[in-house]
Amino acid sequence: MRILVVEDERLLADTVAQGLRRDAHAVDVVHDGGAALERVGVHDYDVVVLDRDLPVVHGDEVCRAIVRHESPVRVLMLTAAAGVDDRVGGLALGADDYLPKPFAFRELAARVAALGRRSRSAAPPVLERAGVRLDPHRREVHRDGRYVPLSRKEFAVLAELLRADGAAVSAERLLEKAWDEHADPFTHAVRMAILKLRRKLGDPPIVLTEPGVGYRIP
Repeated sequence: MRILVVEDERLLADTVAQGLRRDAHAVDVVHDGGAALERVGVHDYDVVVLDRDLPVVHGDEVCRAIVRHESPVRVLMLTAAAGVDDRVGGLALGADDYLPKPFAFRELAARVAALGRRSRSAAPPVLERAGVRLDPHRREVHRDGRYVPLSRKEFAVLAELLRADGAAVSAERLLEKAWDEHADPFTHAVRMAILKLRRKLGDPPIVLTEPGVGYRIP
């Protein structure tokens, strides 16, 4: 998934981002509400992890803006205020989930994964096509029963191809979903990831190139 972490406590933001990246997500980080509004206006995020008490633009306003935009992005709101009224208030703004600080990263990761499944309601928990089975929770891939070790980027690319259910996925879409905002769109990162993915999945090749369109698994 493509995730935006909005947190003004920089150490906490970096810790959360690193943990989510280990789970094969593409993660961008900003530290104030104004920057958050800029990012959600540009990128197609699946989940926004949003601190409620932000400088520049308050987290409440960021949440309201996301809801007004009618985007499919899901919002997990974080706050040090853990009272019932605070949680109800956050959900009333349109947040999809609410997690008080301090929290265990395992719980945050589980909540993010659950919100991601809701944003892709048509996608099954385990993705299967052409003899390939991808389990997002165990982060395992098998082809015809054979375990296939993949890097985080290769795993994310394969997941997007499987979610497309046979349709072609553009290189731009793969770059958007599997890499963060620091990725250079003019590099050959996607092509190289596809080449490595094909090699690891083995013969016969199942990741096809649609010239001028993208890549697909028929």
